[in-house]
Order: sequence, then structure tokens, then C-alpha cells
Amino acid sequence: MSADTVKVNVEFGGGTELLLAPPHEKKHKLTLPRTDAAGNDTNVTFLIEYIRKNLLQEREELFVDGDSVRPGILVLINNGDWELEGEGDYVLQDGDEVVFISTLHGG
Repeated sequence: MSADTVKVNVEFGGGTELLLAPPHEKKHKLTLPRTDAAGNDTNVTFLIEYIRKNLLQEREELFVDGDSVRPGILVLINNGDWELEGEGDYVLQDGDEVVFISTLHGG
């Protein structure tokens, strides 16, 4: 494992996986740089931007809102609500699991 990368597991559910390129895989193992271009530690905000640029295929407005996720998407970091971890400021660690679940459903 390289000291200049961080490996995280990312999972999509509740329909968020349908925004990804086919075959709409729910689980992804990502290797990200440990720091961004400005030298800041890679955090969940960086991950959201990475997902926007590299994984989303369509209707990114259903996933992102500015530099965060849109309201109605639950984010879990290691099975805990990301609000308890500092939301987008949470610095990613090797082996972290980040789950994005849409809580919005039609009816």
C-alpha cells in the first residue's frame, strides 16, 4: 500500500447506483491520492467531486449539490452518519467505507 494513496470502499444504494455508468455497480474500491492538488488531506468532499467527475454518467444534479451531496442522500462513514464525523471535512483513511443512499422515492 502506497503512503501517497488512500484506499476506500464506496457503496451506492436506494437508486443512486442508477446514476453511475452501466452496469450500475453498487460497490466500488477506489484508490485516491492522499492529498489534493493544494496539499490538503483527502476528505469526503474530495470523494464526492471524484465521484462526480469519474463515476456519474447522467443527471449529476440528483447526486451533487455544490460541493456536497444533495438533500435526501444519506451518507454513512463506517456505518455511522457522516454528520457525526464532520460531513465533507472527514479525512479518509485506508479501509474506510462510505455509503451513499437516496432516501427519496417516487410514489
